[in-house]
Amino acid sequence: MSGTGKSTLVQELRRRGFVAYDADDHGFSEPRASGRWGWRRDLVADLLGSHTVGLLFFAGCSEEQAELPFDFRVLLTAPEALLVSRLRARTRNAYGHTTAELDQVLSDRAKVEPLLRRAADLILTSTAPPAQLADAVLAGIAERGPRDA
Repeated sequence: MSGTGKSTLVQELRRRGFVAYDADDHGFSEPRASGRWGWRRDLVADLLGSHTVGLLFFAGCSEEQAELPFDFRVLLTAPEALLVSRLRARTRNAYGHTTAELDQVLSDRAKVEPLLRRAADLILTSTAPPAQLADAVLAGIAERGPRDA
């Protein structure tokens, strides 16, 4: 969901030397006729298929994610009041500033987040500092061990 801290977590992972992409910043997302945004499935699939060494982190939320071969899925969540505060205050991305966009985020949180929870390998509440969230993600991946062949 928008405002949960995905971009901040990507920055922390990059700071640690990991390869990390934010779907909003790298041309992986595009507007849909409905006015919502979605992933360019082919580009994301190509990225996932071409990265063969080390960890690759990809942050975003789109209907297409269910069709893509992610090895480990992390759901970042945050209390509603914190989401609203973050969205209103953010400067890097204007999405969430209008009442309609805020309403959409909160509607998605109520309807979509439960679906994402069922598919997640790890669920983190992003009230923790970014370094602590990154530690938790890396620990979750390590605990799961090597991906199945």
